[in-house]
Amino acid sequence: MRTLGDVREAVLYVIRAGFQIHPGALEALREAPDVLDVLEVAKKAVEEARKSGEAFVHREHVEEAIRALSGPGEKAPTLETWGKGKKPASAKEIGADVDVLIDPTTETSSSGRLDDLVDYFRDRFKRLSSLLRQRIDARDAVSISRALRAMPNSEVKLIGMVRAKKEREGKILMLLEDEEAEATVLFTPKASISAYEAAKRAMPDQVICVRAVKMGKDLFLAKDLMSPDIPMREDRGRPSSSQEPLYAVLISDIHYGSTGFVEEAFKRFLRWLNGSLGNRRLREIAGAVKYVVVAGDLVDGIGVYPGQEAELSITDISRQYEGVAALLAEAPEHVELILSPGNHDACRRALPQPAIPKAYAEPLYSDERVHVLGNPCLVALHGVKFLIYHGNSFDDMVSVVPGLSFDRPLEMMKLMLKARHLAPIYGMKTPLAPTGRDMLVIEEVPDVFHTGHVHVTATGAYRGVLLINSGAWQAETAYQRARGIVPTPGRAVLVDLRTLGLVELDFTRPELWA
Repeated sequence: MRTLGDVREAVLYVIRAGFQIHPGALEALREAPDVLDVLEVAKKAVEEARKSGEAFVHREHVEEAIRALSGPGEKAPTLETWGKGKKPASAKEIGADVDVLIDPTTETSSSGRLDDLVDYFRDRFKRLSSLLRQRIDARDAVSISRALRAMPNSEVKLIGMVRAKKEREGKILMLLEDEEAEATVLFTPKASISAYEAAKRAMPDQVICVRAVKMGKDLFLAKDLMSPDIPMREDRGRPSSSQEPLYAVLISDIHYGSTGFVEEAFKRFLRWLNGSLGNRRLREIAGAVKYVVVAGDLVDGIGVYPGQEAELSITDISRQYEGVAALLAEAPEHVELILSPGNHDACRRALPQPAIPKAYAEPLYSDERVHVLGNPCLVALHGVKFLIYHGNSFDDMVSVVPGLSFDRPLEMMKLMLKARHLAPIYGMKTPLAPTGRDMLVIEEVPDVFHTGHVHVTATGAYRGVLLINSGAWQAETAYQRARGIVPTPGRAVLVDLRTLGLVELDFTRPELWA
């Protein structure tokens, strides 16, 4: 049985470690499971706070510590425990509540001129700089030109966009620029190990704030590096959770038309949605599903990569969309479908992608339940904000940031939220359209961040935002096999709109749905 003395010892540890403790974190320590040593929870929470560069230990640091110390079996409910003690609603009796907050479909035009590119990056810099200045520790940051006028050996904070980065002999040289000037910042483990580690993961064209000492004419020695980041959940209020006991099902990468499409698993998914598969409790939960959200790659496409024709069961793009539309039409009449494109869909490759054109996918548009949107988009479902992004830029992030891999998409999703941008890197595999307004800036913080692209199911949280990469409905491809990517096809993620709790559903195992 935990005593007040145990909690007091844990709080003292936090204070002695040089941190302050938020009231929400104290409450979370008191509520920690009795099977855990609360002092160990506090130690782990301090590690989480240190990694995120916070002066406070917040509730979410404690919750992350509890998840880490509880082991994998405690991180998410299973099919056997999900929904117990709840009475799901009947989604048939509750009207849809879909509010499209951001859709790039009508804002993706660009003349392709150099001026468009300049305006695009100016907009990115202006908006990300503004987000950075909302941080207490970056409000006094100055422009690079003003920092250049500072006295030698004085400390300044400057905001800039990462133009170039070189790492050699255990040091990192970073060239930062703004609209007027540029400066070189040196990162070393001796000057600041935390700034050095953050610099290793900084991406080209990312906007950051650096606290540094001026060493020479245009050279600065970094003491700290700050990203715009999203605020802690407790600092931005309660999540926009639904008052109705409804569910959303998140999927992506259907790849209809591919020889690898796992048709039996998808049909099993549809039978469950229609209440004709699973035990009584699972059928009740299916009856409370109001939304199906698809984060891109509805079809496999045509000519997406060399030799794709050999892996296609349907070689006509319109027929691919006819087929996937017919499948999705089998969802219950009361279920709304939110569809966003991916890099395999029949729309331009450059981000942001407009909605799939009606010329290719007319059957989708003829279904009144279907909302055909662009990539990325922000949609509120019964008040819960979903940021839906296919994940095209994962390819570039894996190439640039040490330690990232396709089988750990949550790490890339967290980096995007820290950078407050979905595709910071310009000029690599992910083409970016120079629209006047950068639609890839994450200005409004979502409740749920939903991606796909890498065909690996993963769930987690970051600062109160639910992170979901929803896997795929395509078996392992030759491309994936050659790169050691192990997909998790045939899975969906069920999200409770009241609590933001979730559970993974595996439709490749018939025995679970008998």
